[in-house]
Amino acid sequence: MHYTPAESVAFVKELAPALAGYAGVEQVVCPTFLSLTGVAEALKGTSVKVGAQDVHWEAKGAYTSEIAAGMLVGLAEYVIVGHSECRKYLGDTDERVNLKVLAALGAGLKPIFAVGETQSEYEDKKTAEVVARQVTVGLRGVTAEQMTGLVVAYEPVWAIGTGLNADSTYANDTVGLIRQTVRRLYGDGVADAVRIQYGGSVKPDNMAEYMSQPEIDGALVGGASLKVADFTALVAAAESAKG
Repeated sequence: MHYTPAESVAFVKELAPALAGYAGVEQVVCPTFLSLTGVAEALKGTSVKVGAQDVHWEAKGAYTSEIAAGMLVGLAEYVIVGHSECRKYLGDTDERVNLKVLAALGAGLKPIFAVGETQSEYEDKKTAEVVARQVTVGLRGVTAEQMTGLVVAYEPVWAIGTGLNADSTYANDTVGLIRQTVRRLYGDGVADAVRIQYGGSVKPDNMAEYMSQPEIDGALVGGASLKVADFTALVAAAESAKG
């Protein structure tokens, strides 16, 4: 919740040309709902794709202030589901996140499905238990075929907006645990193909370290994505490490 619609459009008009040379990395911006129309129009014909920040699980109804998946069709290709701030501030439970994942997929959107442990769960060494539960519940009813259009993002809650970041080895190991959970649910083919990102105080100066880890396929970035130069540096680091 940073930029106005006008600021968002100005931002992506500067961003898209800066990212044009990085064809090996998929690039997605997720502005606020108010900015989606302008941003989608501004990015037509560019390599940068658009995502929404959340979605409601019902197709329509008396849900004042909410946005249904069908309302995003044509404006967004992706949608973030289960972000730690939605879990913390807006009451998203594992079961509610699952409903949102299914609603997004049903509308043809690609969920960026976020999971991660709180600081107390991390300190109590419950990370593996928590992320396995979140993945298992969040993917209920999702078919193997639908998994090809889904991205998982591991974002430890204690590293979101705190300036703290998970050690790259720890992040890689946890992403590996998530991949093992997907493997248990769907088999080797889906587990090997699904893209799993890391998010949590990712910055230009640590992006290469995360991207060098074998299990981590990309990044879900917050504050560091708000400047064109930083966003471009993140994409450049990803392409260098994964290309």
